[in-house]
Amino acid sequence: MNSSLRSTAELFHGVSTSSGAPKPFNEKPYFPNSSFLNPRFSQRFSQKPHLSFSHKAANRSKSMSSNREAVGGLTYKDAGVDIDAGSELVRRIAMMAPGIGGFGGLFPLGDSYLVAGTDGVGTKLKLAFETDIHETIGIDLVAMSVNDIVTSGAKPLFFLDYFATSHLDVDLAEKVIKGIVDGCKQSDCALLGGETAEMPDFYAEGEYDLSGFAVGIVKKDSVIDGKNIVAGDVLVGLPSSGVHSNGFSLVRRVLAQSGLSLNNQLPGGSGKPITLGEALMAPTVIYVKQVLDIISKGGVKGIAHVTGGGFTDNIPRVFPKGLGATIYRDSWEVPAVFKWIQEAGRIEDAEMRRTFNMGIGMVLVVSPDAAAGILGEQHGGYSAYRIGEVTSREGVTYH
Repeated sequence: MNSSLRSTAELFHGVSTSSGAPKPFNEKPYFPNSSFLNPRFSQRFSQKPHLSFSHKAANRSKSMSSNREAVGGLTYKDAGVDIDAGSELVRRIAMMAPGIGGFGGLFPLGDSYLVAGTDGVGTKLKLAFETDIHETIGIDLVAMSVNDIVTSGAKPLFFLDYFATSHLDVDLAEKVIKGIVDGCKQSDCALLGGETAEMPDFYAEGEYDLSGFAVGIVKKDSVIDGKNIVAGDVLVGLPSSGVHSNGFSLVRRVLAQSGLSLNNQLPGGSGKPITLGEALMAPTVIYVKQVLDIISKGGVKGIAHVTGGGFTDNIPRVFPKGLGATIYRDSWEVPAVFKWIQEAGRIEDAEMRRTFNMGIGMVLVVSPDAAAGILGEQHGGYSAYRIGEVTSREGVTYH
C-alpha cells in the first residue's frame, strides 16, 4: 500500500520481536455450544446485514419476505441486500471451516482467551459522504468490533484500522481517524496501528472505505457463553443511539422513495430539533464499560449485540438449543427515527425487527436475582430495561 501508520506499526513489531522467537502453540480455538456459535461470516464475507442464519432460518426469511412483498412494504432485499444469498454463502463456508462463528472468535492463551472481531460500517458511509459528517464514523467503526467481543465478557486490548481511498485528503482522513481515536478511548483500548491505502481510480472522488479489527482478553473461567441460560431468565436491554451501523441500504432506499432531504427535521421528534441526517449519523453506542461493569456484579449468562438481524436473529444466537425469547413490545421507547423509517417505507413490523435494533443495541440474559440489581441502577449513563424473558419455546415472539 502507498502509505500506512508506520510509527505505530513499527513500534508494535519492535515489541513483538523483543520477547524472542515464538513458542510452538498447539491449543485449538475455543468454540462454545453450537447454538451460541451459529455461523456469522458477515464480518468478512458479506455486506450488511450481519448474517447469522442457519439453513432453517434462511427458509423462514424467504417465506416472510414473500409475504411482505405481497402487501407492498419495502424489504431489505428490495434495497439490494439478499439475505437468502448470504445464507447460502454461510452454508458453503461452514462446510470448509466448521466451528467458525459467534460474535467474536476465541483463541486460547494460557488461562485466558484472546477474543477477536472485525467489521466495517456498511453503507452508512454513503450518508457520511452526503451529510459531510466524518468526525463520528470512526466511533461507529470501533463500536462494531468492540461491542462484538465484549459479548464474551472480554475487555478490549487494542484496535487496528484500515482506511482506503483513491486520493488521500489529509484533512478528511484526520477527521475520520480522530473518530477512531475517540472510539478507542470510549472502549478503553489502544489504537495500535492501521493502514492508509491510496488506490487511484478505485473509489469515487471524495469517498473512502473503512474496516477495523479488535482483540480483547477474558479469563477462561469467566467467558460468557450462554450455556447456563434457562427458561425464566430475564432479558435486559441497553438503549441504542439510533440506527447504529446496520440497515442503511434499506434506510437509503426509504429516503429515495420518500423524496425527503437529509436536512428535513425528523418527523415526530421531541426536544431539540434534529435533522434526518443528524439522527441517522448518530454514532453507535460503545457498550464496553457499561457491560463489563454489569458483568462484574454477577449473574450475566449471555449477551447479544443487536446488529443486522435485529432481535429476531441475534438474541437466539446466545441460547442453548430448545430455548427462545418473549419480548415485551412496550417496555422501552422506540426512537422517532425508526418510526419515520417504518412509516415512510411502509415496512412491516417483522421486517423492522429483523433489520434494525429498534432502540435496543445490546441484550443481556441474566438470572432473575441479578436482574433486580441491574434494573435498579444506572450503568455508564444509560438506563437498562427489562425487555423480555427466556422461554422453553424456540424463536422470538412479541407481546
